[in-house]
Amino acid sequence: MKKIEPPNSCPSCSGELQWSNNLLYCRNIECSATKSKKVEHFAKTMKIKGLGPATIEKIGLSDICEIYSLDLHSLTKSLSSEKLAQKLLDEIDKSKNASMNQVLPAFSIPLIGKTATDKLSKNLKSFLALDEYACTASGLGPKATDNLMNFFKREFYKYETLPFSFVFDKAPEVAKNTDVVCITGKLKSFKTKAEAEKALLEKGYSVKSTLTKQVTILINESGLESSKTKTARESGIKIVNNLMEIL
Repeated sequence: MKKIEPPNSCPSCSGELQWSNNLLYCRNIECSATKSKKVEHFAKTMKIKGLGPATIEKIGLSDICEIYSLDLHSLTKSLSSEKLAQKLLDEIDKSKNASMNQVLPAFSIPLIGKTATDKLSKNLKSFLALDEYACTASGLGPKATDNLMNFFKREFYKYETLPFSFVFDKAPEVAKNTDVVCITGKLKSFKTKAEAEKALLEKGYSVKSTLTKQVTILINESGLESSKTKTARESGIKIVNNLMEIL
């Protein structure tokens, strides 16, 4: 069997490919394929309806900035429909009101997604005031900090003219709850346990998959007398039949 050798260069720009987690990546910021994917990711994250991969290709967008320079005449010509063109322009116009909490994850910066952005928003009012101290104070790791600062110093100048305020919405503080919750059996209030656990975490509860000594509340919406329910009752743990009662 002939051994398949991985490519050394990007098929789109001929730039050098780099390995990361057993995958090959083109790190050339001028690569046409990379640019196209960045535009696609930006439109999806910003929730600009109608600006999917097919439309991006039709319009010929190769840069994020081009989204906000589109006009009705050229867009109508590309989409062969004034109605679709106006609809897309309206969606683009709506996106201009987005805070930096939504804009920053849209820039495709490695390790800088919603979680990192929420951390930054607690210590930084405007992205324009970003520095390494703000990254460290926000709890960003060294690699995430390097990626963000490199973007800020080397790429952000291209986006400063975009119609955003670049101001963060302060992330709401989640009050820490002393109760620890465990779920047993099927739920009625949520489709999955994962959704229920997410809601509990957002309210500051700790969640355990097993009935440990730390558990103070057992959720049993099925009403069945499971072994967990019996143990909880014997241990004096509060049993709740409707999860929404504590949310």
